[in-house]
Amino acid sequence: MRLASTLFCLVFAAPAVALGGAMERLEGSPRHHEWVEVPAGKGRAVRSYVVYPQAAGKRPAVVVIHENRGLTDWVRSFADRLAEAGYVAVAPDLLSGFDAERAHTGDFASSDAAREAISRLDAGQVTSDLRAVQRYAAALPASNGATAAAGFCWGGAQSFRLAAHAPDLDAAFVFYGTGPQDEEVIRAIAAPVYGFYASDDARVNATIAETRRLMDLHGKTYEVEIYEGTGHGFMRQADEPDAAAGLRAASEAAWERLTRLLATLE
Repeated sequence: MRLASTLFCLVFAAPAVALGGAMERLEGSPRHHEWVEVPAGKGRAVRSYVVYPQAAGKRPAVVVIHENRGLTDWVRSFADRLAEAGYVAVAPDLLSGFDAERAHTGDFASSDAAREAISRLDAGQVTSDLRAVQRYAAALPASNGATAAAGFCWGGAQSFRLAAHAPDLDAAFVFYGTGPQDEEVIRAIAAPVYGFYASDDARVNATIAETRRLMDLHGKTYEVEIYEGTGHGFMRQADEPDAAAGLRAASEAAWERLTRLLATLE
């Protein structure tokens, strides 16, 4: 099964080059950052970026799932921001081991090349990789065992999908990603799902009603917020130097909601 939804993120996907603000955050961060190889079965390993909070006790862990251009500097900077807020953040590169020449996102010639590669990933492999990373995050000595997934665009859809395959996931945060329309998938979801959607995102928003109907039908938690004056990809766009004040305000409101919900896992 191919991940066809990748193509719809094209216009709003992250650029190949690093955003200045993202790199400034990463280079100036006082937190511990490290690259790890997470075993994912059958000799496979998922290269992942881990950021630890400066905290005395054990903390919840968040699996940060990238957009359809791979593990960019912006995604790593979001992981650092989560760690700054007090959470262990693990951001997997789902292009790990793509082929003999390209072992991770940085090996692709351009963001378009990475996007095309993501469109060819097997959905089952992606979910298996994320499940392995979620288990790894839960077992870290710095983790209290609680885990959440937060994904963006393509990664938002994968966050929803992971919730159907990880019965021990504690929460799924879906940033402008499509939800499942399959009753069997919905029935398997145990974790509460929280949607963060843009007002000007007709394609994604057209899927909300049916997903909500199915989630309600099966007694699942699905809470949706739509942020006015925003388009698809607004969390990343708000970090760009020329972002409008309204866009930044919407991003901050979404961030406040995210951290408020994460606090329930402590």
